[in-house]
Amino acid sequence: MNGIAAAIVAAEPVETPDFLSARRRVSVVMVVYMTGEALEHSVECVLRDPLVDELVIVDNGSSDGEALALRRLAARDRRVVLLAGHGNVGFSRGANLGARRASGEVLVFLNPDAFLQGGCVAELVREIEGRPVPCIIGGRVLNPDHTEQRGARRGEITLMSALLSLSGLAGRVRAWRRYEVHWEDQALPERAAPTPTISGACFCMRREDFEAVQGFDEGFFLHVEDVDLCWRVRRQGGAVLFHPKAEVIHLGHTSQTSPLRVEFYKGLGLARFFRKRAGGPGATALAWLLSPLIICTAVARPVLWRLTGRAA
Repeated sequence: MNGIAAAIVAAEPVETPDFLSARRRVSVVMVVYMTGEALEHSVECVLRDPLVDELVIVDNGSSDGEALALRRLAARDRRVVLLAGHGNVGFSRGANLGARRASGEVLVFLNPDAFLQGGCVAELVREIEGRPVPCIIGGRVLNPDHTEQRGARRGEITLMSALLSLSGLAGRVRAWRRYEVHWEDQALPERAAPTPTISGACFCMRREDFEAVQGFDEGFFLHVEDVDLCWRVRRQGGAVLFHPKAEVIHLGHTSQTSPLRVEFYKGLGLARFFRKRAGGPGATALAWLLSPLIICTAVARPVLWRLTGRAA
């Protein structure tokens, strides 16, 4: 059974919990770009969830066949809102477009190659209600074999931790292990727990949370926008939480975009993020100085993966 089939089998519908009978309206926002086969199955999982009132699909670019399928879906299911024709405006701008168009008071952002598991939305909605603004809650992102995915929960991302993690040195040199930003190997908390950075593959915010931080920074085209969003929530005194019971299976690497291009944008995003958060002239100058190194380190990774035969 392939990863998509395994995820679909696991995503069985659940009954609406009693405590959510008077809940606020929930909109799922999904930004799509050349996703392929996974998109259809991801949409199926979303529309199967009894708590989803609306699915806003922002089509940044699909094949002719996928675009036609999306138009037909929107025509036959009134819960589906399709935004298309604007071209590839990047993830951040696309997500902001979707959030503005959504009618729900609770927003769940979901990657188009991610499959909601039973009870995921219910756990996110239950956990976020009543919390001070701003707040963001990320789900537990799993691989198709149900192991926790790298990047599902991360520590504080700084210039040093990013360089040592991207290069792999944080995992190889004992003295530098404290700079490892990935926490998937740590013990799973019993309940939603504060975490500096959660994954953008599946997370929840109320509309007031999203508006309090002015949504995504559209200067990030692809990748790192979730890191920046979490940082801005924390900088405003808000809470960033990782929810161990809100599970989603994420395939990853389904887009037809070149891995080299993806890593290039990741490097650009990291460089921009560190320039944003730099405090003072010295730190800003250092961030600018190290920007080429960060980008080159990111771009070198898919080249090394190909040379060593390692999966991304």
